[in-house]
Amino acid sequence: QVQLAESGGGLVQAGDSLRLSCAASGLTFGRYHMGWCRQAPGKQRELVATITSGGMTKYVDSVKGRFTISRDNAKNTVYLQMNSLKPEDTAVYYCAADSWGIGPSRLGSVDYWGQGTQVTVSS
Repeated sequence: QVQLAESGGGLVQAGDSLRLSCAASGLTFGRYHMGWCRQAPGKQRELVATITSGGMTKYVDSVKGRFTISRDNAKNTVYLQMNSLKPEDTAVYYCAADSWGIGPSRLGSVDYWGQGTQVTVSS
């Protein structure tokens, strides 16, 4: 059974940093493309960052220069380092895993999702 377990969310002030972690089990982690999405109340789920099985990364424009996605295949874990957080970053953050790739138009067909972790940034 595949599980993606996010951790690291919380309540912080604008300008602070957080690091989210997603521990994967039940899959051959190194073969999967991984991503982080977020969903704010009343809004659609948004793809924030992706990292391919080969380590190539992409970011949505609103987080470029502030967020960094990385992976540790030895630990079956993907991370999202979030710096200079803004109130508009407030959302539930979800980890995603897919064997083909993760893109904005493919969120509906992602293989696996985590349960999400809440990030709240106060002004």
